[in-house]
Amino acid sequence: MTLALSGLLALSASAREGTSDVWTYSDCVDYAREHNISLQQSRLAEESSEYTLEASKAQWLPSLAFSTSQNYGNTPFIKSGDKNVYNGSYGLNASWTLYNGGQRENTIKRDELQTQISALATDELMRSLETEILSLYVNILYAKENIGICQEAADVSEAQAERARQLMESGRLSRVDYAQLKAQAETDRYSVVSAQGTYDNQRMQLKKLLQLGLTYQIYVQDVTYPESSVLAPLPPIEESYAMALATDVQLQSDKLARESAEYDIKIAQASKRPQISVNAGVGTGAGAPGDGFWDQLKWQWNETVGLSLSIPILDQKTTKTAVAKAKIAQMNADLDIENRENEMAQLIEALYISLAANQAKYVAGLDQVESTALSAQLTNAQFENGKVNTVELLQAHNAELQARSELLQAKYMVLLDKKMLEYYRTATILL
Repeated sequence: MTLALSGLLALSASAREGTSDVWTYSDCVDYAREHNISLQQSRLAEESSEYTLEASKAQWLPSLAFSTSQNYGNTPFIKSGDKNVYNGSYGLNASWTLYNGGQRENTIKRDELQTQISALATDELMRSLETEILSLYVNILYAKENIGICQEAADVSEAQAERARQLMESGRLSRVDYAQLKAQAETDRYSVVSAQGTYDNQRMQLKKLLQLGLTYQIYVQDVTYPESSVLAPLPPIEESYAMALATDVQLQSDKLARESAEYDIKIAQASKRPQISVNAGVGTGAGAPGDGFWDQLKWQWNETVGLSLSIPILDQKTTKTAVAKAKIAQMNADLDIENRENEMAQLIEALYISLAANQAKYVAGLDQVESTALSAQLTNAQFENGKVNTVELLQAHNAELQARSELLQAKYMVLLDKKMLEYYRTATILL
């Protein structure tokens, strides 16, 4: 057993036992791949389509059937002869279709495509799970780091409130000013509790997505994301769009659906072509009263072989209607392809716009955090010397807290957008 599989089994066992672990992003994806119910159902649909393909290929094989009938007759009022008669017949019949207008060949090709489409549906579902996990994972990282910012702010405001109490007791600060700083400390402590609640809720959402047990507690591994990565330049948008189209599972599925519709047209058209089949059989029978059973089987033994030709003439427009519907399905597939290409273009463009905006916010946020931190330090020092009032102190404190929160938010928004762009370009996520 490989190390990776051992780790996955350990995670599965702990999930069942209601314990807790620190999960990496890869751990979450691997667990979802093995345990997600929708994925398992999709794999069953894949298996069903493979059996459909197997049945289509089996149409090239001849059919063989054994038949027998046993009859007993009673004529109670007959005046002469035997009143009771027994008849038995036995037959072995084979049939093989030589030609059916290409329906058999095209059905196999269509079902091969449907098998691929079923596999792509599973892949698309997995891709959706990966992006959902990514979003929740990044939100958890953000919420966890935000707790630290809120806690630092609470510690500062608590220290300011304590200092204000000392100044009030020495007569250098009014009770009203102390009450304002005390209220700010209470507000910041509440912000810590609120941030912790957000963090726990995001973890619960991830646990729900992974379908873990009720008593299981999941924690995520921290990710180092340096400033250089946040501000790294983006690749050309045209390149990203081309790569996204090349790796998009939905687009591949739509293209296969169009090809499948072409075979549906050919299958429908085959109904107006002649069908040729060869038939062969052997049979015998016996009855009583009569000669010996085995002698009767010998004398009644018969062998047949024949060739059947069926030429459709009028079919109440069945073929014409089937061909028309298949062509409509093909046109719908063309529209699905065009629509998906447009969706991908809009999605990639939206990512680039979001990334540029969030990178700009991050750059501005760096300067803002630096300036508000310096302002808060100076204001606090001036407050100690009685040169500024509590309102100015609180404004400086809240400005620094807001600047740090906005910088943190911009950082993780860039992280999420970049990883999403990376996924659309390469179909993989490294976190």
